[in-house]
Amino acid sequence: MKVTRRSLLRGSLLVGAGAVAGAAATQVPRWVGPDRLPLDGGYAAAADRLGDVRHPGTSVTYFVQTSEPVVAFTFDDGPGPLWTKLVLDTLDHYQVPATFFMVGRNLDLHRDLVRGRLDRHEVGNHSWSHADLARLDLNGVRREISRSHEMIHAVTGREAHLIRPPYGHLGGSTLLAADSLGYNVVLWSQQMHEAAYVSNEQGQVSDIVRHATPGSIILAHDVGNNTRLVALRHLGEMITGLRARGFRFVTVSELMALGTPAVAPAHV
Repeated sequence: MKVTRRSLLRGSLLVGAGAVAGAAATQVPRWVGPDRLPLDGGYAAAADRLGDVRHPGTSVTYFVQTSEPVVAFTFDDGPGPLWTKLVLDTLDHYQVPATFFMVGRNLDLHRDLVRGRLDRHEVGNHSWSHADLARLDLNGVRREISRSHEMIHAVTGREAHLIRPPYGHLGGSTLLAADSLGYNVVLWSQQMHEAAYVSNEQGQVSDIVRHATPGSIILAHDVGNNTRLVALRHLGEMITGLRARGFRFVTVSELMALGTPAVAPAHV
């Protein structure tokens, strides 16, 4: 499922117009509380710096519409000293490509873990410090993305073009920063729920294998607390199970290239 920047901007403008009209009628202050956004924009607005827009179709992708039996595994937050090697070893054993959304400062600290091991894999940007980008202004988000971008290039020699905002929090400033830096945004349609399967690790395997659909983007982590091992110890079984269902594995960019544009149903 791909949401174009044009549709997001249209929605932001309509919501903003309604909010301003309501404020005028009820005398709601421009700031409605310490944890709420200003009615006329701020870091959440995707339409307050339109002079900075460079691309007509910056996208947000949750999954891809395709009839081909393909899925993309993604791993967030690494690299890290505990489990990144485990993940890479498993993927190498099964010859499966994946997309790693890396935190820049973690890559700086643990670059040797991935050096020479990413040939079949894709690297995406997961910010420099794993900050909540939805709470930063445009310049703050740009700094987070740009610093991580530079580190990815320095270590891997590659230019990242996909950004996954930490926590899946997507503010308007992130959309504007992604646009200005030539990035598209990738979220996910399926994820590991390790904490729910601590006493039933095979249940996590079954959940992923049974519910994957063509075009799924599957979220996992190679950094975190020990519950992550509920998924990571069983990646091979997930791969085997998905292959038994006829699935093959691709990077997120390869998946996006296979997809057909999503068309929202018309509403009268």
